[in-house]
Amino acid sequence: MEEALIQYRNVEIHQQELCVLSDVNLELHKGEFVYLIGKVGSGKTSLLKTLYGELDVVAGEARVLGYDMRSIKRKHIPQLRRKLGIVFQDFQLLTDRTVYNNLEFVLRATGWKDRREIKERIEEVLDLVGMSNKGYKIPNELSGGQKQRVSLAGVMVDDVKVLLFDEPLANLDPAAGRATIELIDEIQEKTGAAVLIIEHRLEDVLWRHVDRVVLMQDGAIVADLPPGELLCGNFLMERGIREPLYLTALRYALVPVTPEICPEHPDTLKLTDAQKQQVKNWVLEQQEEVKEQQPGTELLKVEHLSFSYGEGRKNLEDISFTIYPGEMVSIVGKNGAGKSTLAKLICGFEHPQEGKIFFQGRDLASDTIKERASFIGYVMQNPNQMISKPMIWDEVEMALLQTGMTPEERKERVEETLKICGLYPFRKWPVSALSFGQKKRVTIASILVQRPQVIILDEPTAGQDYHHYTEIMEFLKELNEQGFTILMITHDMHLMLEYTKRAIVFCKGKLLADTTSAHVLNDPELVKRASLKETSLYTLSLKCGVEPPQRLTERFIAQEEHTQEKKEVPAHG
Repeated sequence: MEEALIQYRNVEIHQQELCVLSDVNLELHKGEFVYLIGKVGSGKTSLLKTLYGELDVVAGEARVLGYDMRSIKRKHIPQLRRKLGIVFQDFQLLTDRTVYNNLEFVLRATGWKDRREIKERIEEVLDLVGMSNKGYKIPNELSGGQKQRVSLAGVMVDDVKVLLFDEPLANLDPAAGRATIELIDEIQEKTGAAVLIIEHRLEDVLWRHVDRVVLMQDGAIVADLPPGELLCGNFLMERGIREPLYLTALRYALVPVTPEICPEHPDTLKLTDAQKQQVKNWVLEQQEEVKEQQPGTELLKVEHLSFSYGEGRKNLEDISFTIYPGEMVSIVGKNGAGKSTLAKLICGFEHPQEGKIFFQGRDLASDTIKERASFIGYVMQNPNQMISKPMIWDEVEMALLQTGMTPEERKERVEETLKICGLYPFRKWPVSALSFGQKKRVTIASILVQRPQVIILDEPTAGQDYHHYTEIMEFLKELNEQGFTILMITHDMHLMLEYTKRAIVFCKGKLLADTTSAHVLNDPELVKRASLKETSLYTLSLKCGVEPPQRLTERFIAQEEHTQEKKEVPAHG
């Protein structure tokens, strides 16, 4: 076997006088696809940072592409990074330049001078990532998936040996996420580069072939196994990571998850006729009809809403729907479908060209942003757009300073909210020391602390592991049960299925559907039009012959609710 491109032996890393990695052993060979997974804070990003020289190795043996990371000189780090393609979840693009200019800038910064060679290389790499006809575009004209492709092109312009991805799917809609994994797989096949990817969206990564899954916990590697072997055991759930839904459904149906059934992906499953019948029998156990709740008084009403940013098309066109008190609703659709624009209109950041928005029957046209904020809270997708204070405590407390609460009342409310959001141990930390996912929780906390009547959350769980995902969502569920109305803009189809019975579906500024969440993901035509993705439950239902397929999804949701009721909710903190 060829020498490993990355070889770590008993590696130890310290950060801010804390040991963040200990006794790490890892190898990555040419052409391998390795998936690095673990809870937030398990050490994944720290490990990634050591690979490109951002964190120093203090003990053990660490070699990356021939460089000894314990003795590498600072002047050699740029040379190392040119062979490592590093793609982060935030797109690092120059917004005032075209795609071509962005790539040209990268090449010139790494020493390329000949215009003809630069042009040829850019054309070659744009073709590689499927963007050969988008070179003249500027980033703001691109979808999230296209930005991801340009970001990938930016690291491919040099002759990279290893591709490193830090949550590349976090900001992408389901269809774009799947397309990105397919693109990474195709690029690896064409170039022979090794791939190391960090990502919470387990099912999306396993959509294509993965050689090994490396599981981290508390700064150490606790498993390094082929996907099938890892999925058969309880490694994931025991460490707070959600297993694929189709495997949970099989366990509910008492079908053993073993290597014999090829559990790596729902398409690879090999179930016997008896096992398929077990699944069908489990689905049929749920006989009772689900009674629809009668809607109460209208709380939030959107009536014939239209809006345009002046780009030649309407970002929202003739949108009408009604939200009732105590509902928990998902708003879904591809990037650019109009979901975030809708939220900005409801909160008053933008004003509709046509139509009206009512709250408890009152037209909100004359309400200011500040006035609306007293009863409608909005958590943006990008935490950096919301955070204005350097310290975590100050950021969360800020909204309470003008409320008339006493210092003691503010302290109690902030502490309670920080514990709910898993931030209490960091209450005295600066925001700058947090990861992207932790910053996201700070912004949620800064809104939750106000206890508004309606909470609109734009991708509330993006970048969160299953433990923190569950913690945040269970708290939102608790608020909902207390009467708070919650709207969630999300790309997470699991979230939509588990926590919201109703889903409003958008595509290209138009409302495609307003129906049950289970129906949305069992309607192939609707899934295709809205750039969503069928869940693995839908695939399992087809494989087992469950008719209609929606029944398996509904049975799964009911089982999850029953299981959750029996479980004690994990303590916050």
